[in-house]
Amino acid sequence: MDIRRLDLNLLVVLEAIHAEGSLTRAARRLNLSQPALSHALARLREALDDPLFLRQGNRMVPTPRTQRLIAPLHAALGLIAEGIQEGARFDAARSQQEFRLGMRDIFESTALPGLLNRLREDAPGVRLASVRTDRRELENDLIDGQLDVAMDVLLPLAPDIRRMKLAEDRLVVVARKDHPSVKRGRIDLAAYLQAGHILVSSRRRGPGFEDQELARLGHERAIVLRCQHYFAACRVVGASDYLLTMPAGYATLANTGLENRLLELPVPLPPLDVYLYWHESRDNDPANLWLREKITGLYAGQIAS
Repeated sequence: MDIRRLDLNLLVVLEAIHAEGSLTRAARRLNLSQPALSHALARLREALDDPLFLRQGNRMVPTPRTQRLIAPLHAALGLIAEGIQEGARFDAARSQQEFRLGMRDIFESTALPGLLNRLREDAPGVRLASVRTDRRELENDLIDGQLDVAMDVLLPLAPDIRRMKLAEDRLVVVARKDHPSVKRGRIDLAAYLQAGHILVSSRRRGPGFEDQELARLGHERAIVLRCQHYFAACRVVGASDYLLTMPAGYATLANTGLENRLLELPVPLPPLDVYLYWHESRDNDPANLWLREKITGLYAGQIAS
């Protein structure tokens, strides 16, 4: 027979009658009236073309067909129950789940080491996949479940994309050691605007965040190089007189081992806020909630009060 045409609720009735050996007790167990249970049994007998149970005194005795069915039925119902229970909780210590995180390289470098250390302690079987995603597709990737969460700057996304502010980061200027425009460990606005600049962006064209903010203040700088990664840009800075403006937290990491200097930005620009994103359908998902708690724990205390 075609299982898709069978009311699978009837199999629960079959299991209850087998377990209780009585229509009365089975009806009580399932919170059904005895006529309703008898009707369900009649439908199942017709669907399977077998009496399924024979009455012997006060007891319902299973037929050979039922005896063959009951073991796989127990197993199937057990798996369903287990799946439902798993959906209501998340056992990190036993989980083998893979989480997909939308991240750019800056967050990979700053967040992944600490996050993996936290997971190794209480979720050794959990796996992470860091995925680079086009910001234009981020919303759809979260809706479709292609991503569990994403980390990025503040983005104009739909209301069903939840967000949480993780941290605030300021911008600094990276210059090579002995840069001619750096005086007493500082660079003034005039020298900053006159210098050639490197812009790091995943987009092929268009201004960066700092250029938009400078334009609001009536300033413009000359972009002589556009590249994809801060790591590469820091090395170009070390071999040139170009300047690079980047988030302070990542600047310290990216320039480790280099002789570049980190300078205060000579013009007040807004901080770069870091946000965690997820879809509203996963608000109360235990696994997603657990992951979000692990990530937010990394950034505790990084928001100005």
